[in-house]
Amino acid sequence: MAAVPQHSPSPRILDDLELQALGVLPPTSNPDELDLPRDLAGLPAVDLVDPEGLPLARVSLTGPDAGRTEPLSRPSYGPFRRLRLTPDERRDRHPGAVVVPVESPLTAAQLADVRGVGDPVVLLVLAGTDWPVGTSPLALVRSTVAAVRGVPDVHVVVVPLARTGDAERDAERRRRVLAAYGEGAAVVELSQDAAASATQPVERAGGVVVFFTGLSGSGKSTLARALVDEVLETTDRTVTSLDGDVVRRNLSAGLSFSPADRETNIRRIGWVAAEIARHGGVAVCSPIAPYDATRREVRRMVEEAGGRFVLVHVATPVEECERRDRKGLYAKARAGEIADFTGISAPYEVPADADVVVDTTGLTVEAALAPVLAVVGLTGESDLEPEPVADPFRVLVVCTANICRSPYLQLALQAAAGETVEVTSAGTHGFVDKEMDAEMAAQAVARGLDPAAFRSRPLTRELVAEADLVLTAEARHRTFVLEEHPAAFKKVFTVGQFARGVAGLPDGTSPRDAVARLAASRPSADGADIADPYRRGPAAAAACADHIDRLVTEVTPALARR
Repeated sequence: MAAVPQHSPSPRILDDLELQALGVLPPTSNPDELDLPRDLAGLPAVDLVDPEGLPLARVSLTGPDAGRTEPLSRPSYGPFRRLRLTPDERRDRHPGAVVVPVESPLTAAQLADVRGVGDPVVLLVLAGTDWPVGTSPLALVRSTVAAVRGVPDVHVVVVPLARTGDAERDAERRRRVLAAYGEGAAVVELSQDAAASATQPVERAGGVVVFFTGLSGSGKSTLARALVDEVLETTDRTVTSLDGDVVRRNLSAGLSFSPADRETNIRRIGWVAAEIARHGGVAVCSPIAPYDATRREVRRMVEEAGGRFVLVHVATPVEECERRDRKGLYAKARAGEIADFTGISAPYEVPADADVVVDTTGLTVEAALAPVLAVVGLTGESDLEPEPVADPFRVLVVCTANICRSPYLQLALQAAAGETVEVTSAGTHGFVDKEMDAEMAAQAVARGLDPAAFRSRPLTRELVAEADLVLTAEARHRTFVLEEHPAAFKKVFTVGQFARGVAGLPDGTSPRDAVARLAASRPSADGADIADPYRRGPAAAAACADHIDRLVTEVTPALARR
Protein backbone atom coordinates (compact mmCIF):
# COMPACT_ATOMS: atom_id res chain seq x y z
CA MET A 1 0.00 0.00 0.00
CA ALA A 2 1.27 3.47 -0.83
CA ALA A 3 -0.12 6.96 -0.63
CA VAL A 4 -0.49 8.89 -3.85
CA PRO A 5 2.17 11.66 -3.73
CA GLN A 6 2.00 15.15 -5.18
CA HIS A 7 1.37 13.82 -8.70
CA SER A 8 -2.25 13.09 -7.88
CA PRO A 9 -4.97 11.99 -10.29
CA SER A 10 -6.71 14.66 -12.30
CA PRO A 11 -9.73 16.37 -10.68
CA ARG A 12 -12.11 14.52 -13.02
CA ILE A 13 -10.72 11.11 -12.10
CA LEU A 14 -10.81 12.04 -8.41
CA ASP A 15 -14.47 12.95 -8.76
CA ASP A 16 -15.07 9.57 -10.38
CA LEU A 17 -13.38 7.79 -7.51
CA GLU A 18 -15.17 9.87 -4.91
CA LEU A 19 -18.44 8.71 -6.43
CA GLN A 20 -17.31 5.12 -6.10
CA ALA A 21 -16.17 5.69 -2.50
CA LEU A 22 -19.64 7.03 -1.72
CA GLY A 23 -21.27 3.95 -3.22
CA VAL A 24 -22.65 5.72 -6.25
CA LEU A 25 -20.83 3.95 -9.06
CA PRO A 26 -19.63 0.36 -9.31
CA PRO A 27 -15.86 -0.28 -9.38
CA THR A 28 -14.08 1.09 -12.43
CA SER A 29 -12.74 -1.37 -14.97
CA ASN A 30 -10.00 0.89 -16.31
CA PRO A 31 -7.60 1.84 -13.48
CA ASP A 32 -5.01 2.93 -16.03
CA GLU A 33 -6.84 6.30 -16.09
CA LEU A 34 -5.19 7.13 -12.79
CA ASP A 35 -2.35 9.58 -13.46
CA LEU A 36 0.32 7.94 -11.28
CA PRO A 37 4.08 8.62 -11.23
CA ARG A 38 6.23 5.97 -12.87
CA ASP A 39 7.84 4.98 -9.56
CA LEU A 40 4.44 3.66 -8.40
CA ALA A 41 4.01 1.38 -11.41
CA GLY A 42 3.56 -2.23 -10.43
CA LEU A 43 2.28 -1.57 -6.91
CA PRO A 44 -0.73 -3.71 -5.97
CA ALA A 45 -2.72 -0.72 -4.72
CA VAL A 46 -2.58 2.99 -3.93
CA ASP A 47 -4.45 5.06 -1.37
CA LEU A 48 -6.12 8.33 -2.26
CA VAL A 49 -5.59 10.76 0.60
CA ASP A 50 -6.75 14.23 1.61
CA PRO A 51 -4.26 17.10 2.14
CA GLU A 52 -3.74 16.00 5.75
CA GLY A 53 -2.89 12.44 4.71
CA LEU A 54 -6.22 10.88 5.75
CA PRO A 55 -6.87 7.87 3.44
CA LEU A 56 -10.18 8.24 1.61
CA ALA A 57 -10.14 5.27 -0.77
CA ARG A 58 -7.89 2.43 -1.88
CA VAL A 59 -7.56 1.56 -5.57
CA SER A 60 -6.33 -1.91 -6.56
CA LEU A 61 -4.00 -1.78 -9.55
CA THR A 62 -3.09 -5.42 -10.13
CA GLY A 63 -4.49 -8.91 -9.68
CA PRO A 64 -8.09 -10.10 -9.89
CA ASP A 65 -9.35 -6.96 -8.10
CA ALA A 66 -7.62 -4.53 -10.48
CA GLY A 67 -9.72 -1.39 -10.78
CA ARG A 68 -11.65 -2.00 -7.58
CA THR A 69 -12.10 1.10 -5.38
CA GLU A 70 -12.59 0.45 -1.67
CA PRO A 71 -13.89 3.36 0.47
CA LEU A 72 -11.83 3.89 3.63
CA SER A 73 -13.35 7.04 5.13
CA ARG A 74 -15.43 10.07 4.28
CA PRO A 75 -13.85 13.46 3.51
CA SER A 76 -13.70 15.48 6.72
CA TYR A 77 -14.07 18.86 5.08
CA GLY A 78 -15.34 20.50 1.91
CA PRO A 79 -18.32 22.78 1.21
CA PHE A 80 -21.77 21.24 1.57
CA ARG A 81 -20.35 17.88 2.66
CA ARG A 82 -23.41 17.43 4.89
CA LEU A 83 -25.50 17.22 1.70
CA ARG A 84 -23.35 14.50 0.09
CA LEU A 85 -25.21 11.32 0.93
CA THR A 86 -24.80 7.78 -0.34
CA PRO A 87 -27.81 6.19 -2.04
CA ASP A 88 -28.48 4.17 1.13
CA GLU A 89 -28.33 7.32 3.25
CA ARG A 90 -30.73 9.05 0.89
CA ARG A 91 -33.23 6.22 1.27
CA ASP A 92 -32.84 6.13 5.07
CA ARG A 93 -33.22 9.87 5.60
CA HIS A 94 -35.83 10.58 2.94
CA PRO A 95 -37.90 7.43 2.49
CA GLY A 96 -40.60 7.58 -0.13
CA ALA A 97 -39.26 10.79 -1.64
CA VAL A 98 -39.64 11.71 -5.30
CA VAL A 99 -36.15 12.21 -6.79
CA VAL A 100 -35.71 15.22 -9.08
CA PRO A 101 -32.30 15.72 -10.77
CA VAL A 102 -31.05 19.33 -10.91
CA GLU A 103 -28.30 20.35 -13.37
CA SER A 104 -28.83 24.11 -13.68
CA PRO A 105 -30.20 26.90 -11.46
CA LEU A 106 -33.90 26.39 -10.84
CA THR A 107 -36.34 28.79 -12.50
CA ALA A 108 -39.63 29.97 -10.99
CA ALA A 109 -41.52 27.60 -13.30
CA GLN A 110 -39.37 24.65 -12.25
CA LEU A 111 -39.89 25.49 -8.57
CA ALA A 112 -43.62 25.37 -9.19
CA ASP A 113 -43.16 21.97 -10.84
CA VAL A 114 -41.18 20.75 -7.81
CA ARG A 115 -44.02 21.71 -5.50
CA GLY A 116 -46.41 19.80 -7.71
CA VAL A 117 -44.68 16.41 -7.87
CA GLY A 118 -45.72 15.34 -4.38
CA ASP A 119 -44.19 15.13 -0.89
CA PRO A 120 -41.44 14.65 0.08
CA VAL A 121 -39.02 15.64 -2.70
CA VAL A 122 -35.25 15.15 -2.98
CA LEU A 123 -33.53 17.55 -5.36
CA LEU A 124 -30.52 15.55 -6.59
CA VAL A 125 -27.98 18.23 -7.56
CA LEU A 126 -25.44 16.93 -10.09
CA ALA A 127 -22.50 19.19 -9.31
CA GLY A 128 -19.03 18.03 -10.31
CA THR A 129 -16.23 19.12 -12.61
CA ASP A 130 -17.71 20.58 -15.83
CA TRP A 131 -21.15 19.11 -15.14
CA PRO A 132 -23.41 22.14 -14.58
CA VAL A 133 -23.39 24.14 -17.81
CA GLY A 134 -22.99 27.89 -17.46
CA THR A 135 -22.31 27.96 -13.72
CA SER A 136 -19.93 26.48 -11.18
CA PRO A 137 -20.78 23.42 -9.07
CA LEU A 138 -20.74 25.50 -5.89
CA ALA A 139 -22.97 28.18 -7.38
CA LEU A 140 -25.45 25.50 -8.47
CA VAL A 141 -25.62 24.02 -4.96
CA ARG A 142 -25.90 27.44 -3.33
CA SER A 143 -28.69 28.56 -5.63
CA THR A 144 -30.61 25.30 -5.15
CA VAL A 145 -30.37 25.46 -1.36
CA ALA A 146 -31.49 29.10 -1.39
CA ALA A 147 -34.36 28.43 -3.79
CA VAL A 148 -36.00 25.81 -1.55
CA ARG A 149 -35.23 27.36 1.84
CA GLY A 150 -38.46 27.38 3.79
CA VAL A 151 -40.24 25.05 1.36
CA PRO A 152 -41.56 22.12 3.43
CA ASP A 153 -40.59 18.53 2.56
CA VAL A 154 -38.06 19.52 -0.13
CA HIS A 155 -34.51 18.32 0.57
CA VAL A 156 -31.21 18.79 -1.27
CA VAL A 157 -28.72 15.98 -1.91
CA VAL A 158 -25.48 16.66 -3.80
CA VAL A 159 -23.72 14.17 -6.08
CA PRO A 160 -20.21 15.20 -7.28
CA LEU A 161 -20.70 13.81 -10.77
CA ALA A 162 -18.07 15.00 -13.26
CA ARG A 163 -18.32 15.34 -17.01
CA THR A 164 -15.79 13.30 -19.01
CA GLY A 165 -16.31 14.91 -22.41
CA ASP A 166 -17.57 11.64 -23.91
CA ALA A 167 -21.31 12.18 -24.49
CA GLU A 168 -22.23 8.49 -24.44
CA ARG A 169 -20.19 7.78 -21.33
CA ASP A 170 -21.60 10.83 -19.54
CA ALA A 171 -25.16 9.79 -20.37
CA GLU A 172 -24.50 6.28 -19.03
CA ARG A 173 -22.90 7.61 -15.84
CA ARG A 174 -25.87 9.91 -15.26
CA ARG A 175 -28.28 7.02 -15.79
CA ARG A 176 -26.42 4.91 -13.23
CA VAL A 177 -26.41 7.72 -10.66
CA LEU A 178 -30.16 8.22 -11.04
CA ALA A 179 -30.72 4.49 -10.81
CA ALA A 180 -28.71 4.31 -7.59
CA TYR A 181 -30.33 7.31 -5.91
CA GLY A 182 -33.79 6.68 -7.33
CA GLU A 183 -34.00 3.02 -6.37
CA GLY A 184 -37.44 2.41 -4.88
CA ALA A 185 -38.61 5.92 -5.75
CA ALA A 186 -40.10 7.85 -8.65
CA VAL A 187 -37.58 9.92 -10.66
CA VAL A 188 -39.07 13.05 -12.24
CA GLU A 189 -37.17 15.14 -14.81
CA LEU A 190 -37.87 18.89 -14.81
CA SER A 191 -38.78 20.75 -17.97
CA GLN A 192 -35.81 22.66 -19.36
CA ASP A 193 -37.68 25.17 -21.53
CA ALA A 194 -38.35 27.84 -18.92
CA ALA A 195 -36.20 30.97 -18.96
CA ALA A 196 -34.26 31.82 -15.85
CA SER A 197 -35.42 34.89 -13.93
CA ALA A 198 -33.18 37.95 -14.06
CA THR A 199 -31.03 38.90 -11.08
CA GLN A 200 -29.36 42.16 -10.24
CA PRO A 201 -25.63 42.28 -9.45
CA VAL A 202 -24.51 44.09 -6.33
CA GLU A 203 -21.19 45.76 -5.71
CA ARG A 204 -18.45 43.33 -4.73
CA ALA A 205 -16.89 43.81 -1.32
CA GLY A 206 -13.17 44.46 -0.91
CA GLY A 207 -10.50 41.82 -0.48
CA VAL A 208 -9.88 40.10 2.85
CA VAL A 209 -6.90 38.15 4.21
CA VAL A 210 -7.54 35.90 7.21
CA PHE A 211 -4.17 34.93 8.67
CA PHE A 212 -4.11 32.03 11.18
CA THR A 213 -0.94 31.78 13.29
CA GLY A 214 -0.02 29.31 16.03
CA LEU A 215 2.08 26.30 16.93
CA SER A 216 2.23 23.11 14.89
CA GLY A 217 -0.82 21.05 15.82
CA SER A 218 -2.76 23.98 17.24
CA GLY A 219 -5.62 23.57 14.74
CA LYS A 220 -4.71 26.33 12.26
CA SER A 221 -5.18 24.26 9.11
CA THR A 222 -8.40 22.69 10.36
CA LEU A 223 -9.94 26.07 11.15
CA ALA A 224 -8.66 27.53 7.88
CA ARG A 225 -10.29 24.73 5.86
CA ALA A 226 -13.53 25.14 7.79
CA LEU A 227 -13.51 28.89 7.07
CA VAL A 228 -12.91 28.25 3.36
CA ASP A 229 -15.86 25.84 3.32
CA GLU A 230 -18.10 28.37 5.09
CA VAL A 231 -17.21 31.12 2.60
CA LEU A 232 -17.79 28.80 -0.36
CA GLU A 233 -21.14 27.64 1.01
CA THR A 234 -22.57 31.01 1.95
CA THR A 235 -21.08 33.54 -0.48
CA ASP A 236 -20.12 34.01 -4.10
CA ARG A 237 -16.64 35.26 -3.12
CA THR A 238 -13.52 33.77 -4.67
CA VAL A 239 -11.41 32.23 -1.90
CA THR A 240 -7.84 30.89 -1.96
CA SER A 241 -6.29 28.69 0.72
CA LEU A 242 -2.60 29.36 1.38
CA ASP A 243 -1.76 26.52 3.76
CA GLY A 244 1.79 26.53 5.11
CA ASP A 245 2.73 23.02 3.97
CA VAL A 246 1.13 23.41 0.53
CA VAL A 247 2.85 26.77 -0.06
CA ARG A 248 6.21 25.26 0.87
CA ARG A 249 5.80 22.55 -1.75
CA ASN A 250 4.69 24.85 -4.54
CA LEU A 251 5.82 28.43 -3.83
CA SER A 252 8.80 27.96 -1.55
CA ALA A 253 10.39 24.72 -2.75
CA GLY A 254 14.08 24.74 -1.93
CA LEU A 255 13.81 26.84 1.19
CA SER A 256 15.09 25.31 4.42
CA PHE A 257 13.55 25.61 7.87
CA SER A 258 16.18 28.04 9.07
CA PRO A 259 14.78 31.19 10.71
CA ALA A 260 15.73 33.29 7.67
CA ASP A 261 14.14 30.92 5.14
CA ARG A 262 11.03 30.52 7.26
CA GLU A 263 10.52 34.27 7.25
CA THR A 264 11.06 34.37 3.49
CA ASN A 265 8.31 31.76 3.17
CA ILE A 266 5.93 33.89 5.27
CA ARG A 267 6.69 37.01 3.23
CA ARG A 268 5.91 35.11 0.02
CA ILE A 269 2.60 33.98 1.49
CA GLY A 270 1.91 37.58 2.50
CA TRP A 271 2.69 38.95 -0.95
CA VAL A 272 0.42 36.43 -2.70
CA ALA A 273 -2.34 37.07 -0.18
CA ALA A 274 -2.04 40.83 -0.68
CA GLU A 275 -2.36 40.44 -4.45
CA ILE A 276 -5.45 38.29 -3.98
CA ALA A 277 -6.95 40.98 -1.72
CA ARG A 278 -5.99 43.72 -4.22
CA HIS A 279 -8.35 42.11 -6.75
CA GLY A 280 -11.22 41.63 -4.32
CA GLY A 281 -10.59 38.00 -3.38
CA VAL A 282 -10.41 36.25 -0.03
CA ALA A 283 -7.14 34.61 1.07
CA VAL A 284 -7.04 32.24 4.04
CA CYS A 285 -3.49 31.62 5.30
CA SER A 286 -2.39 29.13 7.96
CA PRO A 287 1.40 29.13 8.49
CA ILE A 288 3.06 28.94 11.90
CA ALA A 289 4.46 32.48 11.40
CA PRO A 290 6.27 32.66 14.75
CA TYR A 291 7.75 36.16 14.53
CA ASP A 292 5.86 39.36 15.26
CA ALA A 293 7.84 41.56 12.85
CA THR A 294 7.07 39.35 9.85
CA ARG A 295 3.38 39.11 10.70
CA ARG A 296 3.23 42.91 10.93
CA GLU A 297 4.97 43.15 7.55
CA VAL A 298 2.29 40.90 6.02
CA ARG A 299 -0.42 43.09 7.57
CA ARG A 300 1.22 46.15 6.02
CA MET A 301 1.39 44.51 2.56
CA VAL A 302 -2.27 43.58 2.68
CA GLU A 303 -3.47 46.96 3.89
CA GLU A 304 -1.33 48.80 1.32
CA ALA A 305 -3.01 46.64 -1.34
CA GLY A 306 -6.40 47.90 -0.12
CA GLY A 307 -7.38 44.68 1.66
CA ARG A 308 -8.57 43.98 5.19
CA PHE A 309 -6.23 41.91 7.36
CA VAL A 310 -7.62 39.69 10.14
CA LEU A 311 -5.02 38.05 12.39
CA VAL A 312 -6.24 34.93 14.22
CA HIS A 313 -4.00 33.59 16.98
CA VAL A 314 -4.77 29.89 17.50
CA ALA A 315 -3.52 29.86 21.08
CA THR A 316 -3.66 26.14 21.79
CA PRO A 317 -1.03 25.31 24.47
CA VAL A 318 2.08 23.42 23.43
CA GLU A 319 1.12 20.50 25.71
CA GLU A 320 -2.13 19.98 23.78
CA CYS A 321 -0.37 20.41 20.41
CA GLU A 322 2.16 17.79 21.42
CA ARG A 323 -0.59 15.40 22.54
CA ARG A 324 -2.23 15.68 19.10
CA ASP A 325 1.00 15.18 17.14
CA ARG A 326 0.39 12.24 14.78
CA LYS A 327 3.71 12.65 12.94
CA GLY A 328 5.92 12.57 16.04
CA LEU A 329 7.49 15.94 15.23
CA TYR A 330 7.49 17.18 18.81
CA ALA A 331 9.17 13.97 20.03
CA LYS A 332 11.85 14.34 17.35
CA ALA A 333 12.37 17.98 18.27
CA ARG A 334 12.78 17.12 21.95
CA ALA A 335 15.26 14.42 20.97
CA GLY A 336 17.27 16.97 19.00
CA GLU A 337 16.47 15.40 15.64
CA ILE A 338 14.71 18.55 14.35
CA ALA A 339 16.42 21.89 14.79
CA ASP A 340 14.65 25.24 15.19
CA PHE A 341 11.29 23.64 15.98
CA THR A 342 8.82 26.33 17.08
CA GLY A 343 7.70 25.92 20.66
CA ILE A 344 10.55 23.52 21.55
CA SER A 345 13.88 24.71 20.23
CA ALA A 346 12.76 27.94 18.56
CA PRO A 347 10.63 30.77 19.96
CA TYR A 348 7.04 31.69 19.18
CA GLU A 349 6.26 35.36 19.70
CA VAL A 350 2.67 35.64 20.91
CA PRO A 351 0.91 38.33 18.84
CA ALA A 352 -0.27 41.37 20.77
CA ASP A 353 -2.31 42.62 17.80
CA ALA A 354 -4.45 39.53 17.11
CA ASP A 355 -8.01 40.31 16.04
CA VAL A 356 -9.19 36.92 17.34
CA VAL A 357 -7.65 34.60 19.94
CA VAL A 358 -8.97 31.04 20.18
CA ASP A 359 -7.74 28.00 22.11
CA THR A 360 -9.07 24.89 20.35
CA THR A 361 -8.56 22.59 23.35
CA GLY A 362 -11.74 20.60 23.91
CA LEU A 363 -13.71 22.54 21.30
CA THR A 364 -15.50 21.31 18.20
CA VAL A 365 -14.45 22.88 14.91
CA GLU A 366 -17.74 24.79 14.83
CA ALA A 367 -17.22 26.20 18.33
CA ALA A 368 -13.64 27.24 17.62
CA LEU A 369 -14.57 28.84 14.30
CA ALA A 370 -17.54 30.82 15.66
CA PRO A 371 -15.55 33.81 17.03
CA VAL A 372 -13.53 33.92 13.79
CA LEU A 373 -16.70 34.11 11.70
CA ALA A 374 -18.08 36.82 13.95
CA VAL A 375 -15.04 39.04 13.36
CA VAL A 376 -14.37 38.19 9.72
CA GLY A 377 -18.00 38.80 8.75
CA LEU A 378 -17.77 37.28 5.27
CA THR A 379 -20.59 34.76 5.38
CA GLY A 380 -23.93 35.71 3.95
CA GLU A 381 -22.49 37.92 1.18
CA SER A 382 -23.54 37.32 -2.40
CA ASP A 383 -22.94 38.68 -5.88
CA LEU A 384 -26.65 38.34 -6.63
CA GLU A 385 -29.44 40.16 -4.86
CA PRO A 386 -31.89 37.38 -3.88
CA GLU A 387 -35.60 37.79 -4.15
CA PRO A 388 -37.14 38.54 -0.75
CA VAL A 389 -38.47 35.43 0.95
CA ALA A 390 -41.27 35.81 3.49
CA ASP A 391 -40.34 32.70 5.45
CA PRO A 392 -40.71 32.84 9.24
CA PHE A 393 -37.88 32.51 11.73
CA ARG A 394 -38.01 28.84 12.77
CA VAL A 395 -37.53 27.93 16.44
CA LEU A 396 -37.35 24.31 17.63
CA VAL A 397 -37.80 23.74 21.39
CA VAL A 398 -36.61 20.48 22.96
CA CYS A 399 -37.12 18.60 26.24
CA THR A 400 -37.06 14.87 27.06
CA ALA A 401 -40.40 13.28 26.17
CA ASN A 402 -42.03 16.26 24.43
CA ILE A 403 -45.14 16.14 26.58
CA CYS A 404 -44.49 18.71 29.37
CA ARG A 405 -41.96 21.52 29.05
CA SER A 406 -41.34 21.77 25.31
CA PRO A 407 -45.05 21.72 24.28
CA TYR A 408 -45.90 24.40 26.85
CA LEU A 409 -42.94 26.48 25.68
CA GLN A 410 -43.99 25.96 22.06
CA LEU A 411 -47.52 27.23 22.75
CA ALA A 412 -46.43 30.14 24.95
CA LEU A 413 -43.65 31.32 22.64
CA GLN A 414 -45.79 31.02 19.51
CA ALA A 415 -48.58 33.06 21.13
CA ALA A 416 -46.14 35.76 22.27
CA ALA A 417 -43.99 36.04 19.14
CA GLY A 418 -46.73 36.04 16.52
CA GLU A 419 -46.76 34.95 12.90
CA THR A 420 -43.23 36.09 12.04
CA VAL A 421 -41.91 33.19 14.16
CA GLU A 422 -42.70 29.50 13.62
CA VAL A 423 -42.28 27.44 16.82
CA THR A 424 -42.21 23.64 16.87
CA SER A 425 -41.09 21.11 19.48
CA ALA A 426 -39.65 17.62 19.90
CA GLY A 427 -38.10 15.37 22.55
CA THR A 428 -34.65 13.83 22.81
CA HIS A 429 -36.53 10.65 23.75
CA GLY A 430 -39.87 11.91 22.51
CA PHE A 431 -43.04 9.90 22.63
CA VAL A 432 -44.79 9.37 19.32
CA ASP A 433 -48.13 11.11 18.81
CA LYS A 434 -49.01 11.58 22.51
CA GLU A 435 -51.14 14.37 23.95
CA MET A 436 -49.69 16.99 26.26
CA ASP A 437 -49.26 15.94 29.92
CA ALA A 438 -52.56 16.58 31.73
CA GLU A 439 -51.07 18.81 34.46
CA MET A 440 -49.19 20.99 31.98
CA ALA A 441 -52.17 21.05 29.63
CA ALA A 442 -54.26 22.38 32.52
CA GLN A 443 -51.72 25.13 33.08
CA ALA A 444 -51.82 25.99 29.38
CA VAL A 445 -55.62 26.25 29.33
CA ALA A 446 -55.62 28.37 32.49
CA ARG A 447 -53.24 30.83 30.77
CA GLY A 448 -55.23 31.12 27.55
CA LEU A 449 -53.34 28.56 25.45
CA ASP A 450 -54.97 25.70 23.52
CA PRO A 451 -53.15 22.34 23.77
CA ALA A 452 -55.89 20.30 22.05
CA ALA A 453 -54.10 19.86 18.72
CA PHE A 454 -50.67 19.13 20.17
CA ARG A 455 -49.04 15.73 19.53
CA SER A 456 -45.54 14.71 20.66
CA ARG A 457 -42.69 13.53 18.43
CA PRO A 458 -39.03 12.47 18.74
CA LEU A 459 -36.16 14.72 17.71
CA THR A 460 -34.77 14.06 14.20
CA ARG A 461 -31.84 15.30 12.13
CA GLU A 462 -34.23 17.03 9.76
CA LEU A 463 -35.91 19.02 12.53
CA VAL A 464 -32.54 20.28 13.79
CA ALA A 465 -31.34 21.10 10.26
CA GLU A 466 -34.48 23.06 9.38
CA ALA A 467 -34.49 25.19 12.53
CA ASP A 468 -32.90 28.65 12.70
CA LEU A 469 -32.66 28.34 16.48
CA VAL A 470 -32.86 25.34 18.83
CA LEU A 471 -33.81 26.04 22.48
CA THR A 472 -33.56 23.27 25.06
CA ALA A 473 -35.11 22.99 28.51
CA GLU A 474 -31.90 21.78 30.15
CA ALA A 475 -28.17 21.75 29.49
CA ARG A 476 -28.26 17.96 29.15
CA HIS A 477 -30.74 18.28 26.29
CA ARG A 478 -28.38 20.74 24.60
CA THR A 479 -25.52 18.25 25.05
CA PHE A 480 -27.66 15.48 23.53
CA VAL A 481 -28.51 17.60 20.49
CA LEU A 482 -24.87 18.54 19.87
CA GLU A 483 -23.58 15.00 20.31
CA GLU A 484 -26.01 13.84 17.64
CA HIS A 485 -25.78 16.97 15.46
CA PRO A 486 -22.44 18.74 16.13
CA ALA A 487 -22.77 20.94 13.03
CA ALA A 488 -25.68 22.74 14.74
CA PHE A 489 -23.42 24.18 17.45
CA LYS A 490 -23.95 27.81 16.42
CA LYS A 491 -27.72 27.69 16.90
CA VAL A 492 -28.33 25.48 19.94
CA PHE A 493 -28.82 27.05 23.40
CA THR A 494 -30.75 26.36 26.56
CA VAL A 495 -33.73 28.71 26.90
CA GLY A 496 -32.20 30.32 29.96
CA GLN A 497 -28.84 30.72 28.25
CA PHE A 498 -30.45 32.40 25.25
CA ALA A 499 -32.46 34.71 27.52
CA ARG A 500 -29.27 35.84 29.28
CA GLY A 501 -27.57 36.50 25.98
CA VAL A 502 -30.30 38.52 24.26
CA ALA A 503 -30.63 40.78 27.32
CA GLY A 504 -27.29 42.33 26.40
CA LEU A 505 -27.94 42.85 22.68
CA PRO A 506 -28.69 46.29 21.20
CA ASP A 507 -32.28 47.16 20.37
CA GLY A 508 -33.14 46.34 16.78
CA THR A 509 -30.94 43.23 16.56
CA SER A 510 -32.70 40.80 14.20
CA PRO A 511 -33.32 37.18 15.27
CA ARG A 512 -30.67 35.81 12.92
CA ASP A 513 -28.13 38.43 14.02
CA ALA A 514 -28.94 37.60 17.64
CA VAL A 515 -28.20 33.91 17.06
CA ALA A 516 -24.94 34.74 15.25
CA ARG A 517 -23.77 37.07 18.02
CA LEU A 518 -24.58 34.65 20.80
CA ALA A 519 -22.87 31.84 18.88
CA ALA A 520 -19.67 33.87 19.18
CA SER A 521 -20.06 34.97 22.81
CA ARG A 522 -21.70 31.81 24.29
CA PRO A 523 -23.36 33.15 27.50
CA SER A 524 -23.22 30.85 30.52
CA ALA A 525 -25.86 28.13 30.85
CA ASP A 526 -25.18 27.45 34.54
CA GLY A 527 -28.32 27.34 36.67
CA ALA A 528 -30.57 28.07 33.72
CA ASP A 529 -32.40 24.72 33.48
CA ILE A 530 -36.19 24.41 33.53
CA ALA A 531 -37.13 21.78 36.14
CA ASP A 532 -39.07 18.75 34.90
CA PRO A 533 -42.63 18.74 36.40
CA TYR A 534 -43.59 15.28 35.10
CA ARG A 535 -45.66 13.36 37.69
CA ARG A 536 -44.82 15.86 40.44
CA GLY A 537 -48.28 17.32 40.84
CA PRO A 538 -50.07 20.60 40.10
CA ALA A 539 -47.64 22.76 42.12
CA ALA A 540 -44.63 21.58 40.10
CA ALA A 541 -46.56 22.12 36.86
CA ALA A 542 -47.51 25.66 37.91
CA ALA A 543 -43.92 26.47 38.89
CA CYS A 544 -42.67 25.15 35.54
CA ALA A 545 -45.24 27.22 33.63
CA ASP A 546 -44.31 30.35 35.63
CA HIS A 547 -40.61 29.79 34.85
CA ILE A 548 -41.30 29.32 31.12
CA ASP A 549 -43.56 32.39 31.04
CA ARG A 550 -40.74 34.53 32.48
CA LEU A 551 -38.28 33.20 29.91
CA VAL A 552 -40.74 33.77 27.05
CA THR A 553 -41.14 37.38 28.16
CA GLU A 554 -37.35 37.80 28.04
CA VAL A 555 -36.68 36.17 24.64
CA THR A 556 -39.74 37.26 22.66
CA PRO A 557 -38.55 40.82 21.87
CA ALA A 558 -35.42 39.42 20.20
CA LEU A 559 -37.31 36.77 18.19
CA ALA A 560 -40.21 38.92 17.04
CA ARG A 561 -38.02 41.63 15.44
CA ARG A 562 -37.90 41.50 11.60
